[in-house]
Amino acid sequence: MPEGSATSGTLAVRTVAVRTVAVRTVAVVAAIALNAAMQVSGFLAAPAYLRPDPTWVTVHLFVAVVFALCAGAIWSTRGARAGIAALLMVVFPVAWIPQTFLNVVSSYGAVWPIVAGVELSWTVVLMLIVLSYPFGMFSGRFDRFVAVAMIVLSAAFFVATLLLRQPEADDCICVPNAYAITDDPVPWAIADLIYRGIGIPVVIVVSARLLLQWVRGSVPARAVAFIMPAALLSWTIMLVVIQAFRLAGTSADIVIDTVALFTVASIPIAYVAGVIHARNMRVRVADLMRITREGADRGQWAEALKTVLGDESMRVYWWDESSGRYADAAGETAEAHAAGEGTLAITSREGAPIAVILHDKVLTQNTRLLDGISSALRLTIDNSRLRAEVERTLEHVRQSRQRIAESAVTARKGLERDLHDGAQQRLVTLAITLRSVAERRNIVADPQLEAEVESAIEQLGDALAELRQLAHGIHPSLLSQGGLAMALPELAGRCPVPVEVVSDVGRLPEIVEVTAYFVASEALANVAKHAHASRAWLRIAHGDGQLVVTIRDNGAGGADATGSGMTGMADRVEAAGGTFEVESPRGAGTTVIARLPA
Repeated sequence: MPEGSATSGTLAVRTVAVRTVAVRTVAVVAAIALNAAMQVSGFLAAPAYLRPDPTWVTVHLFVAVVFALCAGAIWSTRGARAGIAALLMVVFPVAWIPQTFLNVVSSYGAVWPIVAGVELSWTVVLMLIVLSYPFGMFSGRFDRFVAVAMIVLSAAFFVATLLLRQPEADDCICVPNAYAITDDPVPWAIADLIYRGIGIPVVIVVSARLLLQWVRGSVPARAVAFIMPAALLSWTIMLVVIQAFRLAGTSADIVIDTVALFTVASIPIAYVAGVIHARNMRVRVADLMRITREGADRGQWAEALKTVLGDESMRVYWWDESSGRYADAAGETAEAHAAGEGTLAITSREGAPIAVILHDKVLTQNTRLLDGISSALRLTIDNSRLRAEVERTLEHVRQSRQRIAESAVTARKGLERDLHDGAQQRLVTLAITLRSVAERRNIVADPQLEAEVESAIEQLGDALAELRQLAHGIHPSLLSQGGLAMALPELAGRCPVPVEVVSDVGRLPEIVEVTAYFVASEALANVAKHAHASRAWLRIAHGDGQLVVTIRDNGAGGADATGSGMTGMADRVEAAGGTFEVESPRGAGTTVIARLPA
């Protein structure tokens, strides 16, 4: 995709997001403003003897504000996954208006019956909100059946109000109903009794069902339900109490009415609390990654999942290629426990099966939580596989470097042997021959020949000396014969700077001795060439399974740890499986430390 197209696409997405937020904000503010305006006008329009208590009106307005603000909270928390819950909470303040607005239109016979017909529509909206808890949708047949039944019952009540209701003196001072088909109050009383007689038991059944699910549910089920059962049950109780007063022909006092309003307001608050709690459960996936980031076996991973989600009934079964089945860490197959539980199948990015998780059904619709668990497990498996591959690679590298170091030692010994048995022996033989010729020079008096023989003998001696020195540098004979205890003092004696040697080690593996010797040799060479030191110290210590070689001087310091000499020493030490350190502050000398496994 061209860069310009990608940028324009991103801007378009941002624009849509900004517009969505703006529309939702306007909806929340408009719902609150409309409800406040209508309730205040209804309060002022009511006659003094029908005007409700100001406290009740204030709490009544507070309920509408709570629903609208909770809608904004759900939109903010769940975004596109808010479902219908947030929309219903915005609609609720509008459905909440007719209770206090009836007196404003009481003088219009064609208007007040319509307002009265939707006076209790808020109960339908409230029950739809409850049924959509906690995922913003109707998840089962029971939920959908109750939702349809409540809507049909509310529509029937609206029709009955238009055709049968007459103005009651204790309700409002209304003109006659323009749509009424009878003046007899009995049909309306029966219709009202049927509506309330069906609606209240439905509310009780929904409350009891939600409470029973909460009690019987597993830990995740109770966590997701949270405080909604208590809020709904408290509202149901207040609803029954108020209807009992109504059937008794009296009105509940202001305290009961106010408490009932607070129980209505508690329902959206409980809804938001449940949504936030469900989101926090998704955040716990981060805790799961923290627990398993260093790698965990199958049993530990399953226990960590139970701990993080608080579900002891959750089980994890892993795919076994040899048997073609899922089995847990103890070898038990998944088929024995699959019935009646939610199932989360986890596969690799290539589609190969990894594991299956049996969990509480209440988590089935919490797709973001389950996606997080899948990603966490998949990432843990990938990390474990990558860690194992890295460890295998490192082991191969370590073994390869060790083989290289050992082969270098073998090659040096072979070269020394070849030089000693080959070229050096031939040169020695040639020297003996020339010496014999020189001894017979008096037989043939030839001064020029005598001079040439003497010159050849001198050159041959120099060649032998250089060859012995070369062989000595490749693999010191003292090191082979007596180890570090004999070779290091001789090495220190050749250094122009006085070197104090401290060594208490016996014979060690050849690769260790050779590495230690050449590190000491290179370090002392650096002391002689670059340190400007008057004294140096060489210490060899053996303990805790390792050999520590320390070379220190009192020179100028400031050595370059990345120079070719230092790098060569570090490579030689690391090839033998050791570690190499350089400390060289300016003006305080240089300390080289090599630690080798011994």
